[in-house]
Order: sequence, then structure tokens, then C-alpha cells
Amino acid sequence: MAQPTPPPPRICPDCDGFASAAVTLGGRDALGHLRTITAHCPACHGTGTATARRTREGARA
Repeated sequence: MAQPTPPPPRICPDCDGFASAAVTLGGRDALGHLRTITAHCPACHGTGTATARRTREGARA
């Protein structure tokens, strides 16, 4: 018997699936490495996927 396949995850519309980015702080440390921080998408919290929104019938837009 065939197994049902789950639906593909929805890509976050705010970050288009690129949920995390490394941002340089400008400058290098004592060993010569770039100082970076990781910034996450606030909408999907760094997962790159969004939950499906359910709309109620008759709800205001």
C-alpha cells in the first residue's frame, strides 16, 4: 500500500527561504577572522518555512 506523501513546506514570504544571514561587524579579531553575527528572519524565526494561514469565511480582509 502506498504511503501518503506530506505536502511540501511553505516557504516564508518574508525571507524567501533564506532565514539566516551572516552579517559582518566591520573589522577583524586578533587572529584575523572577520567578526560576524547571525541574523534570523523575525517572521519564521530562522526556519525558512511558514505555517499555512487559515482564512475564515466571511472574515474581513
